[in-house]
Amino acid sequence: MKLLTKELLRKLPKLYATDKSVNIDDKIAIVKFFDPCSQWTWYATEYDPIDRLFFGWVVGLEKEWGYFSLDELEQTTNRLGLHIERDLHFKPTAMKNIPGYK
Repeated sequence: MKLLTKELLRKLPKLYATDKSVNIDDKIAIVKFFDPCSQWTWYATEYDPIDRLFFGWVVGLEKEWGYFSLDELEQTTNRLGLHIERDLHFKPTAMKNIPGYK
């Protein structure tokens, strides 16, 4: 599965582009990635195409804002041999409206 399409790339703000203009709870998650065999989920709100680095909300052992790498998502294989997937039905959503946020 292609994790980052050209369409999504056009929609994602550059890293730090929304820092001063948007409250963190109002940031828009543009794309959602998930491990089909665990609770690990990544909601991307910004992206740097040069470093291939996202900023967003990460749900794993903890729930926290942070940076995550497209390269690492693409290379990850879970214990059943499955790869990270993109939620094809996810629509851009304000973080405060994401179920389980905070």
